[in-house]
Amino acid sequence: MSRPENDATTPRIDTSRPHPARMYDWFLGGKDNYPVDEALGRQMLAVEPSVPVMAKVNRAFMHRATRWLTGQGIRQFLDIGTGIPTEPNLHQVAQQAAPSARVVYCDNDPIVLAHAEALLKGSPEGAIDYVQADAREVDAILEHAGKTLDFGQPVALSLISLLHFVSDEDGAYELVERLTEVLAPGSHVVISHLTADFHPAEAGKVNEMYKANTLTLAPRTHDQFARFFDGLDVVEPGIVAAEAWHPGLGEPIPGQDDIVSAGYVAVGRKP
Repeated sequence: MSRPENDATTPRIDTSRPHPARMYDWFLGGKDNYPVDEALGRQMLAVEPSVPVMAKVNRAFMHRATRWLTGQGIRQFLDIGTGIPTEPNLHQVAQQAAPSARVVYCDNDPIVLAHAEALLKGSPEGAIDYVQADAREVDAILEHAGKTLDFGQPVALSLISLLHFVSDEDGAYELVERLTEVLAPGSHVVISHLTADFHPAEAGKVNEMYKANTLTLAPRTHDQFARFFDGLDVVEPGIVAAEAWHPGLGEPIPGQDDIVSAGYVAVGRKP
């Protein structure tokens, strides 16, 4: 298993402004966050108290999708926008079902790099690597990932809670298109994405909070989300709320029945 190429030059962690990955960690009950992250998180809770449950629902979708993909014979995963390690991580779910699974993680938050060792502990039969890069640095990501993954064979591209932090102007659709075009037939694209369709008033307030902290937030409608799957075959049950995607593949989350997800999810197969 590989070690991060750039772990000797960890970038400075900016604690002066909130970061989505650290806020997500706080919502999940983690400890790798700072007062500035908690402060914005608490503002969001005042608007929508169910945010922590929504975060867990989103995380549970990733687990179920990974189990489903291993059941389809997928043994390679590229996870961009990894976030701070929260067990079980994607590679743990994949390698539990298929010990030979190969996983490459990617994130641009220095705190994730600081925890990369936790991400790199997997089965002896498989392989894991981590690349420190912005999601828009597609060429660098693919070059690094190609040392662990064989792009001539099917790969599962995982973009969990990432694309709503990339605006149209910053090339969100082009990003997915560039990543997808290098994937072999039989590959899959897994996406979860924030929407304002379910809770428009609350989503609007949260969007203003992000803008006030100079953070990008781009919730998208059902049709806008569907555009990410142009050229792909969306597998059953299609584009749905996170908790509605093959719920039988995972454990129920306490309180899940009492909330409606804040995001769409889907898995597309490259023909």
